Formats: sequence, structure tokens, C-alpha cells
Amino acid sequence: MTIRILLIDDHTLFRSGVHALLQRQPDFEVVGDAADGIEGIKRAKQHRPDVVLLDLNMPGLSGIETLQLLQQDLPDTAVIMLTVSEDVDELTCALREGACGYLLKNMDADALATMIRRAADGESVIAESMTQRLIAQMRTPAKADENPAPDVRSSSVLTPRERDIVRIVARGASNKDIARELDLAESTVKIHVRNVLRKLNLTSRVQIAIHALAREPND
Repeated sequence: MTIRILLIDDHTLFRSGVHALLQRQPDFEVVGDAADGIEGIKRAKQHRPDVVLLDLNMPGLSGIETLQLLQQDLPDTAVIMLTVSEDVDELTCALREGACGYLLKNMDADALATMIRRAADGESVIAESMTQRLIAQMRTPAKADENPAPDVRSSSVLTPRERDIVRIVARGASNKDIARELDLAESTVKIHVRNVLRKLNLTSRVQIAIHALAREPND
């Protein structure tokens, strides 16, 4: 299967370099690139890529604003934030708005290619260093003058099967992998994932994984 990829980044040299690197992969097709969010959305609607690599900080339409519009227009496209920012709040915001991944620009080409394949297969992909920072932040009690944590509900509201889904999603498994492991139809797995998101007041598979890692011991 060929994975169709769109790049949105305002740094011309970086965008060209990533484009060239990805084109060397036999199963990748870079269908286009754009230097800003508005052009990126236009090209995404035109090419309907499987994966979008999106810069976080861009002039004009920001990465988050671009992500929001992509989610409205192309909800089945996997959007990976590819950024230099190691700010946990920006990571959290991106995940809340529907990004399926958050990767750092200093990663090597082979690792990036692997993450793109995983995202195209329905997995959540986050740079390991950012995952550890996020978990550490979630486990740190908030100060009284800080914004309260999101209203994430206890896993006690889940059925046993939904708890199985959460546990396997936390390993980074795709819906296909989950279906195989639990001997379910892939369509059934999708329904379970939707129910988990609704019951736990979450918005993405990445948040399910983080919930499992950071909250399960306390539920």
C-alpha cells in the first residue's frame, strides 16, 4: 500500500529535505507541500493525503488552527505535528485538537518513516521524550493558582472489553492489531474505541494511551 503524504512547513529548506528523504521510501508518495496553513489546507482538500506532517509554529494560520480545519474537512487523515517545540502544553493542545502524533524535528529519517507508517495504520505516535514529560506533568499535583486538569473520568465507567481496548491501545496498537488480538471485527473495535473516548471524555487515541499510562494505577 502506498502512503500519500502532505508536508506543511514554512521553512523551505527543511520542507525540501524531508520531501527528498520521504520520496526515497518505496511505499511513500509525497503528494504535495505547502509553506503555510491556508495553502496546506487547499492542497489537502485537493490531494486527500493519508498523512499530513504539520509544523506547529507558522506565521499567519498557526499549526493548531490548521489542524482544527483539517480535522473538520478531512477527519480520516492522520495529522502528525512535526516540530522543534518540546513544550508539554503545546503537545497537550495538539492532542486535544485531534493530532494523531507529535514528533520532534531532530529525529532521524528512518524513525520518521516508521512513525508515518504507524500513523497511517491508525496508531498514535509521540516522541518518547515528550511522552515521558507529559506523564510526569499529569502525575504532578496542580498548584491552586494553575488551570485545573481536564475532566478525565475514571476507567471504572468502562466495560471489561473496553478496558481491554484501553490496555492494548496504550501499547500503540492499531485497530487491525487489536481486532486480531481480541478476535473481533475491525469495525467492532472502532465502535469500542469511540465508546471509550466518549465515556472517558477524551478526544484521541493518544489521550487513551496517556490515560492508561498515567491514571490506571490510581483508578
